[in-house]
Amino acid sequence: MNENLQEPELTGPVDLCDSRGNLNPAAIGWSRHPLHNCNLQRHWPRKKRWNYWCVVSPTHLFSVTLSDVDYLGLPFIYLLDFSTKQFAEKTLLKPFGAGCDLPPQVNADVVYDDPAMPISMLQNNSGVQIKVGCPDFEGRPLKVDLQVHYPQDHETLNVVIPWSNNRFQFTSKQNTLPAEGVIQWGDDLIEFNRVDTFACLDFGRGVWPFECFWNWSNFSTRLADGRTVGVNLGAGWTDGPV
Repeated sequence: MNENLQEPELTGPVDLCDSRGNLNPAAIGWSRHPLHNCNLQRHWPRKKRWNYWCVVSPTHLFSVTLSDVDYLGLPFIYLLDFSTKQFAEKTLLKPFGAGCDLPPQVNADVVYDDPAMPISMLQNNSGVQIKVGCPDFEGRPLKVDLQVHYPQDHETLNVVIPWSNNRFQFTSKQNTLPAEGVIQWGDDLIEFNRVDTFACLDFGRGVWPFECFWNWSNFSTRLADGRTVGVNLGAGWTDGPV
C-alpha cells in the first residue's frame, strides 16, 4: 500500500472514469452513501461489473448475482440449508454478457430477462425487491420474492481502490439490511422473517488486472439490547494501489 495515497471522504456525486475510460482522480476516496457514477468504457476485456445479493436467516442462505466480465455474463444463484447442509446452485454462461445489463449507479434497477433464470432487483420506497425464477433448479422449479429494507439514514461502505490510472475498482458494500420474503422450491416453502434475516449487497464496477486475488467476509447481527452490528472484512484486492 502506498503510504502517500490519500482516500478522502467524498460528499458529492462524481464520475468514476474520465473521457478515455481511465480513473478520474477526483473519484478516489470513500463515502457513507453511494455517490459514484461508474461510467466504465473502453479497456475491453478488463471491465468487470456485478451486483451480488446475499440474504441470510437462521435456517437458510440465498444468493443471487448478475455479473458481466466483458467477454462473459454470469447470472447465478445458490441456496444453502443450514440444518441439512444441502447446497444447490445454478450458473448461466452468456457470451459477451448478452442480456446482463448492469447500470452505472448503485441505487438503480437491475433486470435480467431470460426464461432460464429471470432476475430483477427493483428499487422501491422500502429498499429493494429481489425476484428470481428458475424452472429447473436441480430438478425443481424455484420462485424467489424477497424485500430488502433500508433503515432511515443507513450508512454503507463505498470506496475506490486505485491500482493505477487504468486499473481500479469501485465497490459498495451494504450490510445490516433487514429482509423478508419467501422462496418456493418445488413443494418446499422457505420463509424469511424480517426480525432475524439480514441482506448484504456487494456492488462492483471496475477495470481489473488479468490476475487477481481477494478474500471477503461479511456478517450482520442484532444484539440482545436491540442494537444492530455489521462487520465487513476484505484482504488481497486492496494491496498495492499506486
